[in-house]
Amino acid sequence: MGSILIGGAVFVCLVGAALLGMFLRERIPSHHLDSDSKDVIRLATAIVGTLSALALGLLIASAKNDYDTTDAELRSSVAQVLLLDRVMAQYGTETAMARARLRDLIEARLRHGWGDANPDEPVVDPYDVSQTIEPIQAELRALVPKDDARRMIQTRALEVSGNLAEAHWMAVETDAEGLPTAFLVILVFWLAWLFGTFGLQAPANPTVVGVILVCSLSVATAVFLVVDMAHPYIGVIHVSDAPLRSALTHIGNQ
Repeated sequence: MGSILIGGAVFVCLVGAALLGMFLRERIPSHHLDSDSKDVIRLATAIVGTLSALALGLLIASAKNDYDTTDAELRSSVAQVLLLDRVMAQYGTETAMARARLRDLIEARLRHGWGDANPDEPVVDPYDVSQTIEPIQAELRALVPKDDARRMIQTRALEVSGNLAEAHWMAVETDAEGLPTAFLVILVFWLAWLFGTFGLQAPANPTVVGVILVCSLSVATAVFLVVDMAHPYIGVIHVSDAPLRSALTHIGNQ
C-alpha cells in the first residue's frame, strides 16, 4: 500500500472516530458525561496521548535517520563506482569491456531504482547476479597483469568492487524493511481512540469540526512521512538520483 494511500486511510479513520464520538455524545445518558466521568476520560486520554506522541515522534526521528543514512550510503557507493572506473582506466585498454558494463549497470540502476523504466520492460530480479557488480569482478579476476604495477591496480579494483558488491546485497536485504504493519495498526488505534474521545466531549459545531479536520490531517501527514521515508528510493520523498546521473557522465571517459 502506498504511503499516500496509508496517510489518506489514517485521515479517514481519525475523522470517522471523531464523528462517531460526536454521534455517541448525543445518544448516551447525560450522567455518563458528568464531571467525574469526564475527569476519567481525560486521564485515560492523556495516557494514550502520551504514548501516541512518543511513538510517533520516535518513528519520525527513526525514519529521518534511515533516510539520511541511505542518502549517505548512495553517495558513498557513487564515489566507489567512480573510483573503480578510474582504477580500471589506469590498468589499460584491457578493462574497456568491464568499464562499459559498469556504465550499463549504472544506467539500469537509474531506470529501475527511480521509476524511469519502460512499463514493458521486465522487472529486474534483485538476486540476479548478472545485474550486479559480480560479472565485472569476474572480468577483473580474469585479467593477467604483465607487471607489478598492474597487479597492484587489479588488486585495488577487486577491493573496490568487493565493497560495491557488499553494499548492493546489504541494500537488497534491507529494501523490504519498513514500518511493521502491526505497529502501524496499533498506532492508528491509539490515535483513533484519542479523536473519538475528542468528539465525545466536544459539541458538534463547525468550529470544532474544522479543528478536528485540521488535526486529523496533521497527524495523517506525520504518518505519511514515516511510511514514505521508510522506503527512501521510492515514494514522494526519496533520495536524489543526481549523484548517479552525475557519475554517469564521467564513467567510461578517459
